[in-house]
Amino acid sequence: MNIIIKNIAVLAVSILTGLSAVYAQPGFGVAQRINADWQFQLETAGAAQNATAPNEQAWKTVRLPHDWGVKYPLSPNLASATGYLPGGIGWYRKQLSIPAEDQGKKVFLYFEGVYNRSEVFVNGKSVGKRPNGYVSFSYDISPYIEFGKENTIAVKVDHSKSADSRWYTGSGIYRDVWLVKADQVHLDQWGVYAYPEIKGKKGVLNTETTVVNSSSQRSAVTVQQELVDAEGRLVEKKPDSLRSLLPIKHAWI
Repeated sequence: MNIIIKNIAVLAVSILTGLSAVYAQPGFGVAQRINADWQFQLETAGAAQNATAPNEQAWKTVRLPHDWGVKYPLSPNLASATGYLPGGIGWYRKQLSIPAEDQGKKVFLYFEGVYNRSEVFVNGKSVGKRPNGYVSFSYDISPYIEFGKENTIAVKVDHSKSADSRWYTGSGIYRDVWLVKADQVHLDQWGVYAYPEIKGKKGVLNTETTVVNSSSQRSAVTVQQELVDAEGRLVEKKPDSLRSLLPIKHAWI
């Protein structure tokens, strides 16, 4: 079940205006950037046709972020919006070892950006598709993981309709990818929302936190929200206790 906790903290205006750092790293679990040691191949006749039986000789090791288009020569036969570079269909894959002690946790793959029309596979099984090339997305891959073993992550990127913009978009996994591990009871993705209000010489910071219970049992949890200034000093904290967080898989409040 998703439950939203609302808090109000009163603080000086200078603290409100002093916060500056914003990060793309997901904050709903323990996140690990997994940009290294990916393999890539461009799909051609007789090359990669699916995630489980690719052309082994065609793979090349790459590091993300990656744009396959810039590796090819310019062509006057292509559109100016594509930068005169080819699109096509590309395949990425990576081996991930998930320790046996992580069994029981929620495991997510979080992609900051893939251009475009992507499909993600885990151990040969499709876990989801994403048509858009600019918005980040994540998948819960817990049901597809073999804990204590090597797992194959494969991503199909279909940019065959390459003249789809008024500017150069690139082709491929062009932003960071994260492996996120979370407990059954965890913060929802984008589950912390804050908005300030200025009232005279004082500022009010309103916060909302969404907590998810993915287990099969009720859970008692405490959520403590803390506000720190630009130097990392604690300005305000507010704990909230949830005595009975219900286990409902698909509930939004």
